[in-house]
Amino acid sequence: MPIQDAAPELVWDIQAELGEGPVWDADRRCVWFVDIKGHKLHRYGHDDGATHSWDTPDQTGFALPATDGSLVCGVRSGLHRFDPDTGRFGLITPVEADRPQNRLNDGFVAPDGSLWFGSMDDSEEQQTGALYRFADGIVTRHDDGYGVTNGPALSPDGRTLYHHDTLQKRIYAFDHAAGRISNRRLFAETPDGYCDGPSVDSAGTLLVGLFNGWGVARFAPDGERIGTIRFPVQTVTKAAFCGDDLSDLYCTTAWLGNADKRQAQPTLGGLYRLRVEIPGLPQNRIKL
Repeated sequence: MPIQDAAPELVWDIQAELGEGPVWDADRRCVWFVDIKGHKLHRYGHDDGATHSWDTPDQTGFALPATDGSLVCGVRSGLHRFDPDTGRFGLITPVEADRPQNRLNDGFVAPDGSLWFGSMDDSEEQQTGALYRFADGIVTRHDDGYGVTNGPALSPDGRTLYHHDTLQKRIYAFDHAAGRISNRRLFAETPDGYCDGPSVDSAGTLLVGLFNGWGVARFAPDGERIGTIRFPVQTVTKAAFCGDDLSDLYCTTAWLGNADKRQAQPTLGGLYRLRVEIPGLPQNRIKL
């Protein structure tokens, strides 16, 4: 079945206000994701559909697996370690203490175990968001001047890093090598929706959630738009490749900004799944 014809299936009608950041945990055979505005961390069992949720200390943009079995979470105050066995959060390091109007948003783990993540103005009015890398206990700012950041994501060869200026509906590409980025350039634009969380498949295709765009956009490595996976709800925030063959695509959605649409779209905020032809890349773990 061609990927553009695959039908998304609702697997958890969680009705998240701002569902975000699905990620595959192969050891626990589950999908983690957050509800940023709902102050929740969720876990969905890939095999049995078992669900569990935890309260987060504040707005949390991502929860990504680490090498010690914990999750590193992008809480508004900074990076926190979450222990799934105890349900406890603990601060690793503060981020942007000088920008109290900001919160952390999306994140990605590189093959070297470093964590890349972005920040944003919580009111979505000022361009105070930035792109960071966390490695060896140090947070380094690599780009600045965003309204709402999303991503980043890396190409399969690790040479191209993608990062979004969501309010501008622009996807940027950078040259990437040894944990450094350069040569920022416009990669693509999404006039039919706000470019939300990105992911990359094993063929190098960039998949981008479309907030208010009714689906997931697909871009070839040269920036050409090559298709859209259509959804029955209008706010798709991010897709993640999961399962043993990395061909189960889990997608978070949200009702934020569309509360008046919930009667017509009652599954806004749900977690969706579909099978895809081209698998994704293995999920890396953060080195702590």
